[in-house]
Amino acid sequence: MKFLYQLGINLAAFLLPFSRFFSPKMKLFVDGRKQSFAVLENKIDKNQEFIWFHVASLGEYEQGLPVMEEIKTKYPEYKLLLTFFSPSGFEIRKNNKVADYTIYLPLDTTQNVKRFLDIVQPKMVFFIKYEFWPNYLYELKNRNIPTYLISGIFRKNQLFFKWYGGFYRKALQSFNHFFVQNDASAQLLKSINFNNSIVNGDTRFDRVAQIVERAQPLNFIAEFKNNTTTIVIGSSWIDDETIYLPYLYNSKNIKFIIAPHNIKEEEITRLISKIDKKTVRYTNYKTEDLKDADVFIIDTIGILTQIYAYADIAYVGGAFKTGLHNILEPATYGTPVVIGPKFSKFQEAKDLVALGSCLVVNNTEELVLTFNRLISDLNYRKELGQKNREFVLKNKNATKVIMDFVERTQNL
Repeated sequence: MKFLYQLGINLAAFLLPFSRFFSPKMKLFVDGRKQSFAVLENKIDKNQEFIWFHVASLGEYEQGLPVMEEIKTKYPEYKLLLTFFSPSGFEIRKNNKVADYTIYLPLDTTQNVKRFLDIVQPKMVFFIKYEFWPNYLYELKNRNIPTYLISGIFRKNQLFFKWYGGFYRKALQSFNHFFVQNDASAQLLKSINFNNSIVNGDTRFDRVAQIVERAQPLNFIAEFKNNTTTIVIGSSWIDDETIYLPYLYNSKNIKFIIAPHNIKEEEITRLISKIDKKTVRYTNYKTEDLKDADVFIIDTIGILTQIYAYADIAYVGGAFKTGLHNILEPATYGTPVVIGPKFSKFQEAKDLVALGSCLVVNNTEELVLTFNRLISDLNYRKELGQKNREFVLKNKNATKVIMDFVERTQNL
């Protein structure tokens, strides 16, 4: 398995530069990594001590953020290095204010790993959720660098739990401790003789709880809402449009705020062309048009979390495609949430569905029935929203568990 992995990762390193000619996303992926070592070698202060956080993309960034902010506040003498794997996360958060340096993670080749760690020499490392790069992990272990997994979640179909997964199981020995989201993950780790885990939940609960505390009013959204029942459709894909647009066409006395996952101009134009109601978009709206508009298209990033504060109902996209987006953001405001059927990989969704406050629809007919009941039955709507809010508050403080453990076991 080790030989196959090394062969595969080196082959990927050779072939990826050619992929940049066929995909804008791959161009970002390849070109962005060309800058990583330049930043490390030319810009960082070699006399500073670093704490390194690695995330796959935007969702994992949100999970790591509460811990990064806590360390930044309590231990300003350390510099924070943040690495991303995915362009979709890096391009949105490359100018974040919490990390001192934000770069793409160099590919997991033996040469890159040694070069990276020789430069950074991190005091400790935090990987978020499920980023497991064997060569990095093996070398961190060789160098005795404390390494932790935050908001980890494991499934029995992962290679660690297969009879042929010894190479990957050994990589897990690099982690000093696993902070996992659920009991099932802890039990899976125990099944392969890893007893160094704590079930402390998901740090995103701390992150979304902060949203309410820090939220600023959006007067233009209040102007659009105009005391009218409002459905916010967040992070939607074309697959979601197929489900909700028929409802939108036939609705009366309801306003819709749509924040598509893809905000490229051609996608926004395509979406607007499908809507036969008065529509305004964030990048060119006029205040005088807001009250009379039926649909508000949010063609920018960074404000959806605050917009959820104005939702009477939230539909969160992605679960008719491959991955559900963040349902905790609307839940923290005490809003009932509606999603598609593909949510089994998301613990918070499974928990809220079990509570009955996150409602699953499989098609337009079910969505119509669900929306109609939520709109007509105010007590039902409030009951579900209250359950969501209480669920978020109950699951706070995962960050505190992590910080208490690290401070107790490491010399910060």
